[in-house]
Amino acid sequence: MPDQAAPHRPPRPTAPRDTGRDAHDREARDRDARECEARDRDAQDCEVRDREAHDRDVQGREAHDRDARDREACGRDAQGGEVHDRDAHGCDGHAPGGADEPAARAHDAAGCGGAAPEDPVSAPGAVLTRHPVGGSGHPASERPRLGGAVAQIALGLVCAGYTTGASLGWGSPRLALFMGDFGLSAAAFTAAVSCFLYGRARHDSARPAWLLFAFSSFMAAAGNAVWGWYEVVLRADVPDSSVADLCFLLFAPPAIVGLLVLAKKPVTRAGWVCLGLDAWLIGGSLLTLSWSLALARTAHFEGESVAQAALSLAYPLLDIVLVSMVLVLHFRRSQANRSATNTAIAALALTVLCDALFTSPLLRENYASGQLLDAGWFAGSLLLAYAPWGVRRPPDGAAAARGPWLHSRPVAGSLAALTPYLAAAVCTLGILYNVVEGRRVDRVVVLTGCTVVLALVVRQGIMLLDNIALTHELAQKENHFRSLVQGSSDVIMIAAPTGILRYVSPAASGVYGRDADELIGSELASLIHPEDLGAVVHEVRRFLAVSPAEEPTTRIECRFRSGRGDWLNVESTVNRHQGGLIFNSRDVTERVRLQAQLQHNAEHDPLTDLPNRALFTRRVRQALSGRRSSDPGTAVLFIDLDGFKGVNDRLGHQAGDDLLVQAARRLHDSVRAGDTAARLGGDEFAALILGDGGRDRAARQSQVQEIADRLRLTLSQPYRVDGGNEVRVAASIGVAFAEPGIEAGDLLRNADLAMYRAKAAGKDRVELYAPQMQAEVVRRTELAARLRTALHDGEFALLHQPVVDLATGRISAVSAQARWRSSQGILFTPAEYLRVTDDGERTAELGRWLLEEAVEQAAERAGIGHRTPVSIRVSARRLLDRSLPLGSIESLLTRHGLPSGSLIVELADSDPRTSLDELEQRLITLRRLGVRIALDGFGSGHMAINALRRLPVDILKLDRGLVEGVVESARLRKITRGVLRIADELGMQTVAEGVDVPEQVIALRAMGCTHAQGMAFSGPLDEYRLRRALVRDEYPLPGAVPVRVGNRPPIRPNTETPVPPT
Repeated sequence: MPDQAAPHRPPRPTAPRDTGRDAHDREARDRDARECEARDRDAQDCEVRDREAHDRDVQGREAHDRDARDREACGRDAQGGEVHDRDAHGCDGHAPGGADEPAARAHDAAGCGGAAPEDPVSAPGAVLTRHPVGGSGHPASERPRLGGAVAQIALGLVCAGYTTGASLGWGSPRLALFMGDFGLSAAAFTAAVSCFLYGRARHDSARPAWLLFAFSSFMAAAGNAVWGWYEVVLRADVPDSSVADLCFLLFAPPAIVGLLVLAKKPVTRAGWVCLGLDAWLIGGSLLTLSWSLALARTAHFEGESVAQAALSLAYPLLDIVLVSMVLVLHFRRSQANRSATNTAIAALALTVLCDALFTSPLLRENYASGQLLDAGWFAGSLLLAYAPWGVRRPPDGAAAARGPWLHSRPVAGSLAALTPYLAAAVCTLGILYNVVEGRRVDRVVVLTGCTVVLALVVRQGIMLLDNIALTHELAQKENHFRSLVQGSSDVIMIAAPTGILRYVSPAASGVYGRDADELIGSELASLIHPEDLGAVVHEVRRFLAVSPAEEPTTRIECRFRSGRGDWLNVESTVNRHQGGLIFNSRDVTERVRLQAQLQHNAEHDPLTDLPNRALFTRRVRQALSGRRSSDPGTAVLFIDLDGFKGVNDRLGHQAGDDLLVQAARRLHDSVRAGDTAARLGGDEFAALILGDGGRDRAARQSQVQEIADRLRLTLSQPYRVDGGNEVRVAASIGVAFAEPGIEAGDLLRNADLAMYRAKAAGKDRVELYAPQMQAEVVRRTELAARLRTALHDGEFALLHQPVVDLATGRISAVSAQARWRSSQGILFTPAEYLRVTDDGERTAELGRWLLEEAVEQAAERAGIGHRTPVSIRVSARRLLDRSLPLGSIESLLTRHGLPSGSLIVELADSDPRTSLDELEQRLITLRRLGVRIALDGFGSGHMAINALRRLPVDILKLDRGLVEGVVESARLRKITRGVLRIADELGMQTVAEGVDVPEQVIALRAMGCTHAQGMAFSGPLDEYRLRRALVRDEYPLPGAVPVRVGNRPPIRPNTETPVPPT
């Protein structure tokens, strides 16, 4: 079999077949491998030089590549950032500098900020002092995994074992042939399976590459297996052209395509051109050198050796293409899986290196399967199998950009910059070799060398044009950044590690009132308020101590000294920059003032400027949770202004506001400096009186009581409001003392209960909280809850109290009254159960029930011959309520067939704001329905004479207040007599309420009162007793004796007490 070099494992000729090659061929391939390695290193220099060209243009290139956004260090890391932008442009090149220092500072201030290459030096008074961070310096997530380390050790041991066996000859020729053939086949098959499984599991753009690597390795495994079939199984020489050659030839093309898939694709046409030129520079140079050393002889073939010679040329040419792709794509691969790609490229490079070594005369003439050279192919296959699984993947984004690879790019870039010149040098060596050996220069060498030189010239021309464009673009960017910084309203400052300001933007004159030149060179610490300096230094040191990946920026607020000498509130965004910091600052003094104003408004009453309920509650909570938590002298005062509503009603709300402001001022002046006075809302105020630490509880309570009394007197003094009007209000004050373990809400509730007790006890007084107050509230709450279900549970009963004609003693009407007999057997009067509920809907429901029951029972009594009218008490507000339509009353009367005049509506007194016009229309409508109208409680409320003048009234009911003193008071008798005379002249019946003793009956009869209602005759009766009374139909008047009329029972004496049955 002729001499040939395979991409993975070349066909290995026997000694007779080696005679067709000389030492020059082997040396050429060996040099090719060494040149490939040199080219790999030199390519790095070229690209890093390209990275440096766009140092100040990183921000503008972020839209083209995400890695550029991840870089934080324009000062230190910008060298690595340029290659990203070079790839975006599509060809290599670097732009010279030329921007002045202010422009560079302007660009840095516009957003570039990188981690310092080393810790800044600590100095006394320096603000920017960094403390070292403990630990290894690498996050735990970046440390190699334990499984990866085990895999690496296992890989090394297997390769070392194979190398040791190969160096020792494996102990026998048969085992050497087996390990050299089937051992390599197994290693390549392992790589194929590994790459296939990894590629199938991926779902990104790298998937086709790994599947191609799998196919390439499978071809190598098949070629070695065929080779072993001949040598080990058949024990025969391998034919000159066999299936093994086809398999070996199919190893390189899939690997080349796979590398192209992994490569970073240029984004411009010029980039593709430069990529092709780079590939040809390397490939053409290697072809020139290889052709001069060995391939020229292989190309001289005649007759039947044409196919064999073409096959022999195919192997080294594919090696050259593969080496070119490895060198060109080594620094143009995707960053999605850099470590796995690096390992795969290293495996392919090792395979190509072994192919090149095989061409050397020393190894080729003495080669046999299982020797040391096979260890290289074996290691390359296992390395490719290990690549996708065992290598740790770096973190994504900015963390990966800041890894060790970033720091190696300047050196690699310097070597990469020499790539075109090294390629030309290799090409020149190939030509000089022919000259030195005295050979005639081959046409292939001349043609290839010329194309390499032409490619070098074209590439350099493209790079020159690109550099010109980049220089122009860089100047535009610098002008753009300079205009942004100089025209910005924010102040941009760059501080050195020692805290000295190195750059200050011109906006400082407008914001700080100081020129930028005046600030440059000064210490940053001298500009910060002394009270804020400690916090600023602490935040800066903390910021510098953390990883830039975790916290790229921080925000600091402090007070800055202005040129006028005052202090400005400044908010700064801080970034790292070349060992120092960039401060992007703005004046937020107005915002801070507005925030303080908003905070004050949120915690203070807008009318009186006293603390509101929220702030007062928080201060009570602080007083109970601090060192005063066990102080029994801490007390809360709840204050309510009695009569304030009347001031609002008479003089208007403006007068009411004036009164509240004056009351708040008096309250504030009356408490001590450490105490708190607050307005809770409306006319309610509160005061927090802090304890003095004394243990004498009685003395402290007496002291607080004196403070409350003094405050009550102060608040009760006259007020001049609304242009001089003098008004008076009283103050009801509730006092509650703190107890151990009491919560703020409970203390406020206790004071509120005490205040309501003071109002209920007559107002204008001070009440101390007692535990029974809470029990009373609980009782009333429970009673109100039971009242809500009493109607549905049938706990209400309807009673009637007779109204007696004072001339005859007969029952002229009955007054319907509701009583609530609770499930516990307690009987409640309306005054009791209506006081515990503020539920208007419940009260309306009870009124509807009372009306329906009274009408229904009156109709039943009329049906058996007792046509006695029934009166129902209804308030004026309830009568005007739309929930009680007059149509419902008419339908109720019609449904039960109650005769006309049998229903009397007693109009209870209402407040003066009740519309008499609307009320008059309603009463007129009721009279048309046959309902008589009675004016209830005359002589005690607001209606009085005005109601008599406006409303259609049939009956006038004297208030109990007039009746109670009619016997003892001559003045009251005159008033009552006058009222009765007015009613008589208006043609009204008169009914005296609350007539409980015979003397009142005698006096009222003498004054002309026609009817009376009270305990002097009967109390409220249930239906059974009422019907008994109606049968008798007469009550004895004062001075009479019980008499029997026919067979009827004797008339009940006045001493009988009508108690309804249980």
